[in-house]
Amino acid sequence: MSEIKIEIDAAEAGLDPDRLRRFDDYLDGLVEAGRMPGWVGIIARDGKIAHIGTGGHRDREAGLAMEADSLFRSWSLTKPFTSVAALALYEDGAFGLNDPVADYIPSLRDVRVYTRGGGANLESRPAREPIRIWHLLTHTAGFTYGFHHSHPVDELYVQRGFEWSAPPGIDLATAVDTWASLPLLFEPGTAWNYGVSTDVLGRLIEVVSGKSLDTVFAERITQPLGLHDTKFWIEPEETQRLAAIYMADPATGLAVRNDAMGGDPTQRPTWLSGSAGLLTTAADFHTFLQMLLAGGTWNGARVLSPATVRYMTTNQLPGGADLGSFGRPVLPALTTMAGLGFGFGFMTVLDPAASKVIANPGEFSWYSATSTYFFVDPVTRITALAFPQLFPSKALPLFSRLRQLVHAAVIE
Repeated sequence: MSEIKIEIDAAEAGLDPDRLRRFDDYLDGLVEAGRMPGWVGIIARDGKIAHIGTGGHRDREAGLAMEADSLFRSWSLTKPFTSVAALALYEDGAFGLNDPVADYIPSLRDVRVYTRGGGANLESRPAREPIRIWHLLTHTAGFTYGFHHSHPVDELYVQRGFEWSAPPGIDLATAVDTWASLPLLFEPGTAWNYGVSTDVLGRLIEVVSGKSLDTVFAERITQPLGLHDTKFWIEPEETQRLAAIYMADPATGLAVRNDAMGGDPTQRPTWLSGSAGLLTTAADFHTFLQMLLAGGTWNGARVLSPATVRYMTTNQLPGGADLGSFGRPVLPALTTMAGLGFGFGFMTVLDPAASKVIANPGEFSWYSATSTYFFVDPVTRITALAFPQLFPSKALPLFSRLRQLVHAAVIE
């Protein structure tokens, strides 16, 4: 269990304490209104925690209060871990970013690209460009998620059992081979779409390392950084610390418990998902963010080089494009995709005015389907995270509110 405590007075860190309380007040208001079960938040500057907040319940029905060391299913906040693990292997010389993924996963050699139609009348053609490792890191490979329900290929994923998760009992290698048999939405590198690319990246990590994904995470990230609560499954006695998942009722907006989405967290998954498989705590994730802010190191442990961290948090979209012009509109939790780029597992701020939220150029961030959010601002050296467990992320404007409330508290 990772200890968490205030490390610097907010005013000493250049943060207005009264303004910081607006962050807590906003989230507590959602709890009181029944729209969110509970939350944990951490705000830090220059690597020192200036604010910790908690509110509501981790298990409302059992009357268990949310605590700073509560465990969360991180869902898509797993993706930055997978990107970091891949880049650690890249620094070893294990592969090149421009390498065809089929050099390591042969089933991806003869992929096809959607052309028209749907269902039994769907048509495709052979891809002209191979899927490269760079495409996996940037979500430009042409893969998708079934839950988008916005393209005929999305429905093929659903038919194969890949809407939110995967068919029971399937392993990662089999999942990747299944996706390889389905058409891509577009020619690799020609557009951005949020999909299973990071799971394919997880399989690549296993192949080039010769180890399971959880072993690579442990060796390259969680053990060096002391992230003892970050793992793909937990022990039965740890379930008391686990925050339950709640879903926003479409009719009322009230948070309703949904245990079906979580599965059994005490069992080792057959499919180790590099996209959405980790459990973690706010404290562990805070430490992970400090490593990134500090250029790949924390408390004497070197995970990545500063150059690699700068590179992976830089917009990688061709020609400096933003998600608004290059991406499919599949991120409903955002007020807009304009002014935002994408690096290797992180969304990056290119144009704060276009993004319609107070931010600094170079800020990087991500979020999950259950409304866990973070951002890192290298300009102000601020990191912030908010961990509820509310599905879907579009139910509340948490991502934009987190950023505007934290930035408004920075006074020097």
